[in-house]
Amino acid sequence: MRFYLLTLGCPKNVVDSEAMSELLRSQGHVPVSTPAAADLLIVNTCGFLAAAREEALDELRQLAARKRRGQLLVAAGCLAQRDGREILRQVPAVDGLLGTRRWMEIGTLLQQLTARGREQAPALLGDPALDPPAVSPRSPATSGWAYLKISEGCDAPCAFCTIPAIKGPLRSRPLQALVAEARALAASGAQEIILIGQDTTAYGRDLGLRDGLPHLVQAILAALPELRWLRLMYAYPGHVSERLIEVMATDDRVCHYLDLPLQHGHADTLRRMRRPADVEQMLRLIERLRAAMPDIALRSTFIVGYPGETADEFQTLLEFVETVQLDKVGVFTFSAEPGTAAAKLPDQVPEEVKRERYERLMAVQQRISLARNQAQVGRRLEVLVEGMGDGLSVGRSYRDAPEIDGLVLVAGTLPLARLTPVLITGAMEYDLVGEVWRGVT
Repeated sequence: MRFYLLTLGCPKNVVDSEAMSELLRSQGHVPVSTPAAADLLIVNTCGFLAAAREEALDELRQLAARKRRGQLLVAAGCLAQRDGREILRQVPAVDGLLGTRRWMEIGTLLQQLTARGREQAPALLGDPALDPPAVSPRSPATSGWAYLKISEGCDAPCAFCTIPAIKGPLRSRPLQALVAEARALAASGAQEIILIGQDTTAYGRDLGLRDGLPHLVQAILAALPELRWLRLMYAYPGHVSERLIEVMATDDRVCHYLDLPLQHGHADTLRRMRRPADVEQMLRLIERLRAAMPDIALRSTFIVGYPGETADEFQTLLEFVETVQLDKVGVFTFSAEPGTAAAKLPDQVPEEVKRERYERLMAVQQRISLARNQAQVGRRLEVLVEGMGDGLSVGRSYRDAPEIDGLVLVAGTLPLARLTPVLITGAMEYDLVGEVWRGVT
């Protein structure tokens, strides 16, 4: 059977899609690049925010409208897990549902879909009947980098977040299984491995490990002396330990980059979010990171228009962003997600106020981002080349995570999926410009 797989949402979905694809391949099925050529259509959906849910439903509707006789349509991932009945109500042509915790059973679902006499769409949701494979089957790292998902689920109590309801509680993968998968990714061509999870700093708590992330990082580095970059994503600010900072600072293969989702800069807003509310502690953490790694690139996300956010609270957020001078920032307007505590809070902020605050915060951060990028001019940076066109090679430095941060544009044709030394000659708000380094390496 030929299958077409569309992935929506975050890097965790990308990893699950790669694993599903490889499982289907191992069972004799063939991937194709267009829906028209496929017998099986799979959409790995995102259900985190309202906009993501609508995007997923739109994609399903479009595929359903062009679906020919005999084609099968599967909705997988977060939206299927969160509200499969709503998918079937809005897109009746969907033939089956596959939840976030059951991706490894895609073959079983396909068997059910092809069985005769089926009266309703089969649904594999909830907790899996079997444990996930110790090592996820993955496609080769042809781009030079690969995600390594170290855990599933989350135990954080954030009032605005649906992830624990969708993904379940924290379930860390065994350390040796992760090391084995990292070896396989490096052997397939990965110059960079990116550790991801809902909260990477929570890794191992459910396994009885204390401060497990630095232990995992050291294990991967010891097993892969040839690895060039190891990047850490989604570090809960209250869980970044001194040991983790030391590990990051002492092995130059660990990218001096960290994603710290701070969410706000006012203590009262943070308390309503059920997030760490000690703003001074956050400032001290950023100081410690920069003291240990003066060249570290810090990314964060903030929510504006959270219920009860006053003009003074928002002004404090603006001042916080000015103070910390982060390299990368993502801003979201609050979305009242059904089933979350935040959706029931009083003093919901009007949409027009959310939008105005979003634009003001983005304007502040764009100025900061430009200044932080301009400070890179004259530096020699290693760039992982990912594409080319119009006489330019396009890649990333250690300062940029794939698919969310900026790029480095370099004149000429450089080797794909390889690290190349580049002299930075120009800067924009999000991207850098450079030329191949001609000096002594």
